[in-house]
Amino acid sequence: MHKGIGVSPGIVVGVAHRVESVLGSLEQQSLANPSEIPAEIERFDQAVAESAAELDSFVQKVAQELGSSAAEIFRGHAQMVNDPSLQAQVHSLIEDQHLTALSALQVVMHGYAAVFARLQQDLFRERMTDIRDVILRIESHLVRKVVTPIEEAAGATRNGGESVILVAHEILPSQAMSLGDLPIAGIVTELGGSTSHAAILARSRGIPAVSGVEGIMSEVQSGDMMIVDGRDGMVLVRPDQEAMSAYRKVQREFFNLKDRLIANRDLPAKSADGAHVELLANINNLADAHAAQKVGAAGVGLFRTEYLFLTHHDVPDEEEQYEFYRQILLNSPNQTVTIRTLDLGGDKTVPYLGRRGEPNPFMGWRSTRIFLENSKLFVTQVRAILRAGRHGKVAMLFPMITTLEELLFVNNLVKETRGNLRREGVAFGEDVKTGVMVEVPAAAVCIDAILRETDFISIGSNDLIQYLVAADRDNPKVAQLCEPLSPAIFRVLRNVFDACQRTGTPVTLCGEMAGQPRPVLVLFGLGLRRFSMSPGFIPTIKALLSSVTTAQAERFAHHVLQLNTSEEIRSYLTARMHEISSSLEMFDTP
Repeated sequence: MHKGIGVSPGIVVGVAHRVESVLGSLEQQSLANPSEIPAEIERFDQAVAESAAELDSFVQKVAQELGSSAAEIFRGHAQMVNDPSLQAQVHSLIEDQHLTALSALQVVMHGYAAVFARLQQDLFRERMTDIRDVILRIESHLVRKVVTPIEEAAGATRNGGESVILVAHEILPSQAMSLGDLPIAGIVTELGGSTSHAAILARSRGIPAVSGVEGIMSEVQSGDMMIVDGRDGMVLVRPDQEAMSAYRKVQREFFNLKDRLIANRDLPAKSADGAHVELLANINNLADAHAAQKVGAAGVGLFRTEYLFLTHHDVPDEEEQYEFYRQILLNSPNQTVTIRTLDLGGDKTVPYLGRRGEPNPFMGWRSTRIFLENSKLFVTQVRAILRAGRHGKVAMLFPMITTLEELLFVNNLVKETRGNLRREGVAFGEDVKTGVMVEVPAAAVCIDAILRETDFISIGSNDLIQYLVAADRDNPKVAQLCEPLSPAIFRVLRNVFDACQRTGTPVTLCGEMAGQPRPVLVLFGLGLRRFSMSPGFIPTIKALLSSVTTAQAERFAHHVLQLNTSEEIRSYLTARMHEISSSLEMFDTP
């Protein structure tokens, strides 16, 4: 039994499938016959040529979209791909050790990694990142006709086998998005917390998941039976028959309850005394938009546009973005979408923005701060969003706003962009509202000044909590500090809600708190009426709110604001949850 962080509730019994790290497996594959050597070298050379051609096209497109300096990293990658030393090392391993081209590439990459690991300077660490990108690009051309490990796992499910549980060191943003609609039943990772990309992916699809399970990759082999308890954060490896029978029973109960809750999709979202609320969905892609439709969401409260960029081979141009946003809008509930502008940086990086050796990237050059240096990237996205705005009800949300000066800067760029579109005769949505994502404590403290310059507010509780407590939410050593049932966060939120109420400014909370039953009781009691969450949680929150009156929730909130510790708040709200609906406790994390 292993203990981690329960990040997506539910129980699943299934078969483990390991997803190797981006460095690739160290297990070497040899050619079946030495006669295959010339063909294998030719296959490698072809992959190099295709990678070089791809990079050349990237240089041209990125230079056109973002300027020559932004394309510099791809020029460097093109030089590495054509490096005679790299090619000679791979040729030698194929000829002398009869390795496959893929194994030879991985051996070369691990050799580079060993050398650069001994060098402490940031410059060399960044250089290794570039080398890894180049080698992985060549690999992608080598294996383009080979089934990937995740597709392999999905195939096992489709072929009638046990449910598949992905086990990985971590799941990166681009990997998370590549999972698409594959029938994965559970996720376990060594790294990450409740707001990691693996966690957000799991919750959006209703998949039980546990993160922060140290050493699990050394304990599990593909094919091992596993049990994942996404509520209590427990992972059982190779359980006995008695444990599997007991957990299968709980698994059936959990999914039966989920099925019953989904039946409320066409019912209005309101409290027991008739107070109306809006339950919106957080989405990343078209599959999430369809999921939001199925559960009866009122609209999309947060569309994370960065995942288009993370899964795109280069910078998406205006037409590509416009078409993508249009499709999202047409397939979203009530054709109502709040589109967040790019929230890149931290662990969500793309090569055309360059490498920066930041000691703490989550508090560094990210999100709207990038636009201060690269306004062309921002303007291209704003143009695409405004153009998509004529196909439905669209709002534009600016993330990571810290100061009033930043907000005035982006507001001015949007104003200029509207004027340019008019002069060009390009049709766009004239009524697209603009809003601020409050996730930096400085913005929450100075909320009155922010409200004078924005149409609406959306609170990103994930980042707001981690910045408030100065703890990295994906670091298992301190993730426990990123506690949504915290006296500090509730007091900050009360001040923001009160300010919005005084000015009549619409406010939504789109962080993970919005989909967790116990925090929702307090948020509703504090006056919040717009909640945006992973689609899978909407039926649960609708059922919860229909079981509580406004007066009850206000009493809960008043009491919580008098408490001084997270444990006191947790104990109090757990008791209230049990009184209101004990069955819904299953959908909350401990």
